[in-house]
Amino acid sequence: MSNHIRVRVFAAHGISIFLWASAFAGIRVGLEAYSPEHLSVLRFLVGSLFLAILAPFFRVRLPALRDVPFLLLLGALGFTVYHTALNYGEQTISAGVASLFVATTPIFAALLALLFFRERFGIKGWIGALIGFTGVALSSIGTGEPIQLSNGIFLILLASFSESIYFAFQKKYVEKYGSFAFTAYTIWAGTLFMLVFLPGLDTAVMQAPLDVTLSVLYLGIFPSVVAYLTLAYVTSVVGTSEATSSLYLTPALAFLIAWVWLKEVPSLLTIIGGVVTLGGVLLSTVKTSKTGTAMPQTEKRGTAHVKNV
Repeated sequence: MSNHIRVRVFAAHGISIFLWASAFAGIRVGLEAYSPEHLSVLRFLVGSLFLAILAPFFRVRLPALRDVPFLLLLGALGFTVYHTALNYGEQTISAGVASLFVATTPIFAALLALLFFRERFGIKGWIGALIGFTGVALSSIGTGEPIQLSNGIFLILLASFSESIYFAFQKKYVEKYGSFAFTAYTIWAGTLFMLVFLPGLDTAVMQAPLDVTLSVLYLGIFPSVVAYLTLAYVTSVVGTSEATSSLYLTPALAFLIAWVWLKEVPSLLTIIGGVVTLGGVLLSTVKTSKTGTAMPQTEKRGTAHVKNV
């Protein structure tokens, strides 16, 4: 993999992680005035409109008819099910505890990639994933809130599993249509299924404070569109397991963003968990060459995928 491609992958990783981390605070603000259903549908109506404006510049073509059912399914799982279940789940459990269970997404995705595509993660990758998950657990425990089995937790796990299916099976379609077109197809599909939540949205928008609505607009454009575009690009280059392993950083960064945005001061245990998470991600995504120089694990099989980008 060339240095230019490596830099692009690193930058795309960083954008995805930051934007998704910021979504936790944005969702919390949005739920101050919107129901989980209205938050979901407004967020993705904004995202769909944004994509529709950009589509002509990217020369998006219609997908092949045989791919439409799969694109609809991935859109339903990756957006409708994931975001609706997540919003409902966070009504009964805190964002800190929710982040622990959302962090199971990379594990589910890596298992699916292994089962269906023989995509190996490696022993060091799995050890790093376990360390990263432990760090997320420490960060969540640091919130001081009890972790108990509830409908909310099952909803979060449902959201994580549905999102992992989206990540694990997107590579074929990203390579065929490109990152932008694939993201547009699936977000439009997910938004289509969310239209069942449309009644009453106009009243909710009129009654919501401006700053809350602006937060939803931010969610619709950046975490909902830009982050998925950048991760789809990373997946097309390095594969599902490595692309999603870095998502363990999202909860740790989410605490920092909430600290700045919402003035929610993290505990010492939360900060320690963030450091542990960072170490796990670095172990998962960096290998050592024979000369002792550290390099991304993408180096070892990136060349096979770059030609498809």
